Amino acid sequence: MNFDDDQLPQPPDSGEQAPLATQGPPGRRSPPFAPEPAYLDYESVPQDLSVPWGWLDLLLLALISLAVFLGLAVLLMVSLALVHLSFAEIQTSPRLSGILNVIADAFLFGALIGYLALQMRLRFRAPFWRTVGWRPLETVRFSPGLSYLGLIALGFLLALVVQTGSVLFGTKAKLPIEKLFQDRPTVIFVLGLSVFMAPLVEETIFRGYLYPVVARSFGRGVGVIATGTLFGLLHAAQLWGGWTQIALLVFVGLVLTYVRATRKTVLASYLVHLGYNFTVSFGFLVSTHGLKVLPPGP
Repeated sequence: MNFDDDQLPQPPDSGEQAPLATQGPPGRRSPPFAPEPAYLDYESVPQDLSVPWGWLDLLLLALISLAVFLGLAVLLMVSLALVHLSFAEIQTSPRLSGILNVIADAFLFGALIGYLALQMRLRFRAPFWRTVGWRPLETVRFSPGLSYLGLIALGFLLALVVQTGSVLFGTKAKLPIEKLFQDRPTVIFVLGLSVFMAPLVEETIFRGYLYPVVARSFGRGVGVIATGTLFGLLHAAQLWGGWTQIALLVFVGLVLTYVRATRKTVLASYLVHLGYNFTVSFGFLVSTHGLKVLPPGP
């Protein structure tokens, strides 16, 4: 991905603050329907929080997510009717239910990233990745390579802490997510999605799109707590009944958002997230002897 794309839009050079949603950089007009100030007071808002979207845009993203989810549910029902399958038959087939879950997650991820990319280009006339917070790491004491490895190592340590806490204080109840780990092809797809796609998409949405709006409105501390907590709670459906696991995932969200806030780039939290997911996935491969001994079904 190109971090050296066009710079973020800059405010007008006159000393006056731009009116709400009516004024942008010289030669470029902000869309008249913009729900939030397209350009803020750059003297009071740090660059990593100066984004051209606001709360109504976050609401719109949530509504689009819901619409995509409902659309997938309708598509699934129609598809089942065409092939004469019932939900009960899907539930009794770990492979079929698992593959459908993976496809739905991948489609949702792709749809949300696609929407944000179109919004950046068509509405804000700004480069996508840099505008949503993917900036180069600022390295002072160490080389970029060591800094990257350090953040990945932090994800490794975070995974060890979470896994230890889950073993010591977790539940023995069956969790919904365990259904995805009973069939080898499904497990391969799930692990691939969790390493190669989930960190990229989740960091872009939570730490790149959501966090700047909350932090510039209420401060970085509230931004870290709110974004991290929401990140954990939105995974609660997969862990329902495992309250310790949900709490630990909220903790993971707080750490990731704190890294984003302190390093001021989504790239930093992505590297931690990547290290975390890779460690968890590799640990599962080791514990199952290369997927030869999978957890039993219910």
